[in-house]
Amino acid sequence: MTLEQGRPENWAQRLPKEIRVYDLLDNLGISYQRIDHEAAMTMEACTAIDQVLKATMCKNLFLCNRQNTEFYLLLIPGDKPFKTKELSKQIESSRLSFAAPEYMEEYLDITPGSLSVFGLMNDHGHKVQLLIDQDVLKGEYVGFHPCINTSSLRLKTTDLVEKIIPAMGHAPRPVNLPYPTEE
Repeated sequence: MTLEQGRPENWAQRLPKEIRVYDLLDNLGISYQRIDHEAAMTMEACTAIDQVLKATMCKNLFLCNRQNTEFYLLLIPGDKPFKTKELSKQIESSRLSFAAPEYMEEYLDITPGSLSVFGLMNDHGHKVQLLIDQDVLKGEYVGFHPCINTSSLRLKTTDLVEKIIPAMGHAPRPVNLPYPTEE
């Protein structure tokens, strides 16, 4: 795996939703690096990628309430365990669960395993609320898939918060999920 600067030169095998991510970043004047790799479906598969990216590789979780009327994209550090109880309390939404894949495709144009903050550029109806764990924002760089899990991007955290998220028209809601304490 090699860290490359910017968008790929060969477009033949790239999906339109991935190309839209590069277009968004380029139009905003965002500098980013890219790694192409085998499909990474889990955070465990992202371990080797993370070693090359040297960024906070985000775990992206697509959640909903019991009635499937409220949808959330949660960004947390890849090594942080997720506990629904703590998040439910912070956002005042009981019975959170993982949303069905069809909602992810409908609202974000992303399939499971490729979920990323960049899917919000496809959420024109603003059906999904962005939740960002405070620990994601602590590092200089963050890593995400460009709406496809065969590439990963590294970009500055400040660019994500100050340029990319506002350009997608979503206001992030901060959350503070704890790391487990040793007993």
